[in-house]
Amino acid sequence: MQYERLITGIAAVFAVMTVALTAVGLFANPAVLFLAAMFAASTYFMYYHLSGKMAASVYERVERQAATGTRRTARGGFGAGPRDDWRPPRDGQRAAGERGGNRRQRRQRRRSRTGQQRQRVQRSRGPSTAEAYQRLDLDPSADQRAVKQAYREKVKEVHPDTETGSETEFKRVKAAYERLTDD
Repeated sequence: MQYERLITGIAAVFAVMTVALTAVGLFANPAVLFLAAMFAASTYFMYYHLSGKMAASVYERVERQAATGTRRTARGGFGAGPRDDWRPPRDGQRAAGERGGNRRQRRQRRRSRTGQQRQRVQRSRGPSTAEAYQRLDLDPSADQRAVKQAYREKVKEVHPDTETGSETEFKRVKAAYERLTDD
């Protein structure tokens, strides 16, 4: 658990407070026993949480409800329900922590995955620069103003709302324009 030492310390302080308040309640003022009972209950719940019994009972209850189809699942409810391959986290480990590795290794894996995805997207996106110039009937030395002007003229010809227009050709012209303005 992430805060196991902190919770253990707080539980120990509450246990000492329970003992002290119980002694005061027995010898001086019985009304203090109410406070002792509150500290005792808090200490017990912290122990119950630290021992893992609380998490185990929650997991058992959820699985029992999923097996019997009670609660929301019987009425249609929401969500996909429990997964068969799901395992509860243990001792501060992540539920899918079998891969392991420290924080820096996980961050590097995540970065490399997003970099690969980014490269794939750029490779598969639209026409090449040469194809883009060809679609807009321009030579590769054209400046941005010429690209914009050629795009506007081409769009007027191929727009789907015109008689001679084509939706696929419109998309191709738009992709060519985006390629040339991105670079």
